[in-house]
Amino acid sequence: MTVRSIAIAGSAVALGALALSAPALAQTRYGQEIPHDPARCQAGKPGVWVSITGIKGGRGTLRIQSYRATERDWLEKGRWLTRMEAPATAGTMRFCMPIAEPGSYGIAVRHDLNGNGKTDIFGDGGAMSNNPSINLFNLGKPNYKKVAFNVGNSVESISIRMRYR
Repeated sequence: MTVRSIAIAGSAVALGALALSAPALAQTRYGQEIPHDPARCQAGKPGVWVSITGIKGGRGTLRIQSYRATERDWLEKGRWLTRMEAPATAGTMRFCMPIAEPGSYGIAVRHDLNGNGKTDIFGDGGAMSNNPSINLFNLGKPNYKKVAFNVGNSVESISIRMRYR
């Protein structure tokens, strides 16, 4: 075997390794705005049914965002994976959040009561997976470990309770 044929063979192996890791690269796509589609939560595919309780008033917009539950991604600007928005309905709303691959995730919810597209600290509501406590010490950003839940190759269900000031 010549040095050139060894280099070509090595390149082929490297390209094959890249092809095998392509599904892992698919999840790195950030900022996907998607409509709510219950059909996406099918058996055998990763996903999560998110029940949001305690929604105040039937006005404004509810925004649901998924993040990887990592220190690098959780609640960092531009690091959300998928986002859904819907007109808010008082009480409880349920959404199907598709997940690209098994892993550890966190969900953040915001209720923009007046629909102005801005976070109004003294009016809007907020919530996160696992319902962690939010206080002045964590400035509304609990550690990613507190919001993390695992998704495998099936559909999980979580419940999130809205909080308002």
